[in-house]
Amino acid sequence: MNIDLAFTIFVLAILVGFAVISKVPATLHTPLMSGANSIHGIVLVGAMIVAVTATNPIEYVVSFIAVAFATLNVVGGYVVTDRMLQMFRRKPAAPKAEKAEG
Repeated sequence: MNIDLAFTIFVLAILVGFAVISKVPATLHTPLMSGANSIHGIVLVGAMIVAVTATNPIEYVVSFIAVAFATLNVVGGYVVTDRMLQMFRRKPAAPKAEKAEG
């Protein structure tokens, strides 16, 4: 693949991703993030496949950055999902104080 074509696709992917994410309201961000963890996993696999096919130093650097960002997406998605699920857990009940007989 021509490096100019690969760089063009990379830049267009950044612009499309930014355009899509910037239009998501804050109230929908957390549910969408938790539902998209599988997609982030697919992105990580794709980034690793691209990293294996790298042939020159620029491709190595770009593929390393892609793998790093994809990994951050996967980990961040699970962290956000865990925090969201903690909001729905019941808090442990405080023990009742026993009355002193006297």
